[in-house]
Amino acid sequence: MISVKSLNKSFRVAKRRAGIANAVKALFSREYETIHALSDISFNIDDGEMVGYIGPNGAGKSTTIKIMCGILTPDSGHCEIDGRIPWKERISHVRDIGVVFGQRSQLWWDVPIIDSFELIRDIYKVNSKEYKANIEELTSLLDLAELLKTPARNLSLGQRMRCEIAASLLHSPKTLFLDEPTIGLDAVSKIAVRQFIKNLNASRGTTVILTTHDMQDIESLTKRIMLIGKGRILLDDSLEELKRKSSNLKTLLIEYTGEPPKIGEAMRLSEQREGRLVVTINPNEISVSDAIAYFAKSTEISDVSVTGITAEEMVAALYKEYKI
Repeated sequence: MISVKSLNKSFRVAKRRAGIANAVKALFSREYETIHALSDISFNIDDGEMVGYIGPNGAGKSTTIKIMCGILTPDSGHCEIDGRIPWKERISHVRDIGVVFGQRSQLWWDVPIIDSFELIRDIYKVNSKEYKANIEELTSLLDLAELLKTPARNLSLGQRMRCEIAASLLHSPKTLFLDEPTIGLDAVSKIAVRQFIKNLNASRGTTVILTTHDMQDIESLTKRIMLIGKGRILLDDSLEELKRKSSNLKTLLIEYTGEPPKIGEAMRLSEQREGRLVVTINPNEISVSDAIAYFAKSTEISDVSVTGITAEEMVAALYKEYKI
């Protein structure tokens, strides 16, 4: 279990104006600004839970993750993961966690991936039987067979990210921190990685904390969202509940043959081209069935799909609501 109570973290950052004169002046007298990265944040995450930790750039997501990993020490507050305080018991703590930072690498740049894996195995003291089983499973699920003999510097970003995820799981961690895990991946690889993370959570009960700007990752993997902004937890709720609260609007995608249908008064046109129509309705003004019947009277409908608010639309609305 992860328990975070009243965490605070500030950074003192040097500031100076542009120009050689100001650079020389800064050698003798520097101006500093205090940035409050985290301000009294608290939350609990149960074992086996998958949580989306979202917010704009600079909100405090990575700072929180680094504190929970034991990389940073907070100014004040308490954090306990599986009975350990990360920054005080770092060696024993890191044996039970896996971390993937989308902009940082744990692979050695000039050696083949398999050599990096061997080094990581030695660092974590993974026994041969467990290591072999994990390598076989990860290679198969993440399609790494053709990459293991290639140096990290020769891999594309998407290929390297798949290897980074595998490297973070070689020691069978109980908790997995994922910071932008699908950055640079193509559509097929993203789906494969998401499915892999789902299976990992289901089969091993691995706790997953996911930070990302890709709302499809959030929608695919998590049921709970924590929104952070300006160093504060602004919202903590289930994804479905947030969607319900955010909007009850429905989007109808109608494919038709024949003449374009007319748009009713209680409908808002989002898109229209030959054979395709997208409208938004408020079920309080007109029901979905009545809207479909309305279009069916004036044209031949070949297909209909109905969706609610997307995660991206919901998060954009939350950012606007909380002014972050």
